[in-house]
Amino acid sequence: MNFRTDLALERHELSKEKDSEGVSFQCFHEEGMTISRIEITSQKGADKLQKPIGKYITLEIPFLKSSGDILSPAAEILAREIRSLLPSEGTVLVAGLGNDKITPDALGPECIEKLLATRHISPEVAQSIGFSSLRSVAGIVPGVLGNTGIETAEILEGITEKIKPCALIVIDALASRSLSRLGTTIQMCDTGVSPGAGVGNKRSRIDEKSMGVPVIAIGVPTVVDGVTMTLDILEKAGIDIEKVLHRNQLSIQENVMVTPKEIDNVITRAAGFIALGINKALQWQLPLEDLAAIVG
Repeated sequence: MNFRTDLALERHELSKEKDSEGVSFQCFHEEGMTISRIEITSQKGADKLQKPIGKYITLEIPFLKSSGDILSPAAEILAREIRSLLPSEGTVLVAGLGNDKITPDALGPECIEKLLATRHISPEVAQSIGFSSLRSVAGIVPGVLGNTGIETAEILEGITEKIKPCALIVIDALASRSLSRLGTTIQMCDTGVSPGAGVGNKRSRIDEKSMGVPVIAIGVPTVVDGVTMTLDILEKAGIDIEKVLHRNQLSIQENVMVTPKEIDNVITRAAGFIALGINKALQWQLPLEDLAAIVG
């Protein structure tokens, strides 16, 4: 059964093999979070997990949807993990993918609203306001194909060619196989992204090959495919889902997406947390509290 999910961690769980050729897996706990690191090192591993060769870091943060303070140390850890995937120097372009008019798809645009963009600040101005070592950062919300008539990959390719960043960070909403992971899980990877893949609307891929620079993808699952969720529940209940499918009681072609009723709060909180993590990863020398104040 091919469950619909964008999470490498869930693909690894579905493989039922903790250690397999071409795939390395580490998992540990820190500050109330579960951090998983998966590295796919061969095509055999890529075929097994149905993900490109590369590194995947997943943070499971049960308290991300709650109203408590998550500025530190959780945001510090997120920043550390993002930083580990980025070049140490150079301009970074951050792109918020998605449609800000559709709440479950608005994660990327909301993140960019809270991004500390600095590329326009000259070294002299930065020095005068007490930020002598600001890293150059640019942000963009490229919109969606239905509104612009232009593939997101084409827009980002043009901008990348013009400003020549050392890396591109793309932020996008993801799909999970489990309701419990919606709004509580962050995936980071160095393999790029295919916009819309999680909801069956796959567009041109955004990765190092197409952009010419390293592409770091960051996402939070905000939807679950209806059939995938149903089959997951049945499997956990001990029901043979292959028999269910064989009897045509469920059609795997159904395209109903499920999202939490509090999705507006989920997006706002997740976007703020990711933006804070990115800002800290790129402006490592600035205190987290100052970064939070700067972006509001």
